[in-house]
Order: sequence, then C-alpha cells, then structure tokens
Amino acid sequence: MIDMSKALKAAITTGHVEFGVDQTEKAVKSGKAQMVILAENCPSEMLKAKDIGVKVHTYEGNNMELGALCGKPFSVSALVVIDKGTSNILTL
Repeated sequence: MIDMSKALKAAITTGHVEFGVDQTEKAVKSGKAQMVILAENCPSEMLKAKDIGVKVHTYEGNNMELGALCGKPFSVSALVVIDKGTSNILTL
C-alpha cells in the first residue's frame, strides 16, 4: 500500500500537478491527464464518470482534507497529475 500523502507531495514537488475541477476537466479533455484524484465531495459529474479515459482515484476525505494533504491553504475538490515526477502516485 503506498502512502498517499508522500506520493502526492512528491508529484507536486517533482512533477506537474494542477488543482481545481476546471483545470482537471481541461487536462482530461486535452489528453494531458495521467491520473485524476477527487475528494469524496467533488461536485463534477464529468470527473465522476467511470469512462473518462484516465485513472481516477477517490480520496477518502472531503475537499478541505485533500487541500490540507496537498499543503494548500484552500480546499481541493479535484486535482490532475500531468507528470508524476519521481512519485509512485500512478500505482494508487
């Protein structure tokens, strides 16, 4: 079992991660997304669909908790991993 917090921090610092439902939906539509991580209370129906063509991981917590896990001073309902950097996050 990989450590979600460690993997996420590594992806954020060494790779390319974008935050927010709009940015995540754009990255998925443009084919840049490698993986999507959603908070349990993410409002986007598009990202919750099972057939968006990219791996989706639902974080077991709300948007405030996901934001804190990412080290952000704001809530994060969705984030997209465009480049995983040195992290092992894609094995979630």
